[in-house]
Amino acid sequence: MFTVQVEKECGCFKRSEIEKEKTFDKREDAISYSRAIAEIMNEDFCKKHHFTARASAGDEFMISVGEGSGGGCCGGGHCG
Repeated sequence: MFTVQVEKECGCFKRSEIEKEKTFDKREDAISYSRAIAEIMNEDFCKKHHFTARASAGDEFMISVGEGSGGGCCGGGHCG
C-alpha cells in the first residue's frame, strides 16, 4: 500500500473536501494523485501557501506546504 498525506492543514485545506490521507495499491497512482492534489491546491486555494508533492520515507508521499505568493497566512493555525 502507498499512502499520500497532507503535511499540514491550512485553513483552505480544512474548508476543502480533500482527504488528509489516502491510500493506493499502486505506486504510480499515489504519485499521480499527490501531484494532482498539489496542483489543485495551488490553483484553487488562497495563494498564501505553496503546495509541493514529494516522496517521503518508504511507501509514503507527502504534500508539503510552504509560503506562497500572496504573503501572510490563511488562518489555519499552523504557521505560528
